Amino acid sequence: MAQHQEKARIIRFEQLSPETVRLTLAAPQIAADARPGHFVMIRAGLGKDPLLRRPFSIHQAISNGQIQIYFRVVGRGTELLAKTKVGETLDVFGPLGRGYRIEAERPAYLVGGGLGIAPLLFLAQRICQTGRDLSRDQILLGGRSRDDVAPLVPDFQQFGLPLQVVTDDGSYGRPGLVTDLLDGERIDPSGVVYACGPEPMLAQVARFCADRGVACQVSIESVMACGMGACLGCNVDASGGGYLHVCIDGPVFNAEDLAWNM
Repeated sequence: MAQHQEKARIIRFEQLSPETVRLTLAAPQIAADARPGHFVMIRAGLGKDPLLRRPFSIHQAISNGQIQIYFRVVGRGTELLAKTKVGETLDVFGPLGRGYRIEAERPAYLVGGGLGIAPLLFLAQRICQTGRDLSRDQILLGGRSRDDVAPLVPDFQQFGLPLQVVTDDGSYGRPGLVTDLLDGERIDPSGVVYACGPEPMLAQVARFCADRGVACQVSIESVMACGMGACLGCNVDASGGGYLHVCIDGPVFNAEDLAWNM
């Protein structure tokens, strides 16, 4: 897979909630090669503060040469990105990593929690573009509260797939956890669960799928310094012993390949 470094102009800035922002960037080379689950590294500032690029999953890649990232303001890098304006340019490198492997003929269950919802929009789009029967697919989304989930629901609804939403506090959708939704579903054993979210949620999804013999792909969130396997700072325990690296072996893994230490 080719990687590209582009000076990406900000086409659109959306403050979707008090803490979350979506940026649309003109990055034609990255958009052309991006697949669901890939990520990009973005330099958030012009100088050395912050020194390192920040990783962001690709929220959407659009055929007109644009990509989107969706993030919550949690630190210096995202704080700077949240202050950018339309017309400014960002130094973007990608696409990077191994993405989701779409099993075109098998029922798909997309399970997202918190910011893990973001890359699933791109995945839902590509699954719908396979042209197969989508009647057995499901999208299950969860978050802490309305602000975590509600801004993206209309984007998922455009695909016409069955969609269920829960929030921890019950402020949007039903109260509960997204893993409760999954547990209540009649999952076809021939299907594939595609998940992204906090590690405790992914561990529970992985156990659920292992118990039922359902294939499961999980996207791991990790702090990264380089995104290319040079610093080896994003290692995770492998089920067979040793380590895997989120940036080059993932961020999407078969759930059975990881050791879930929780």
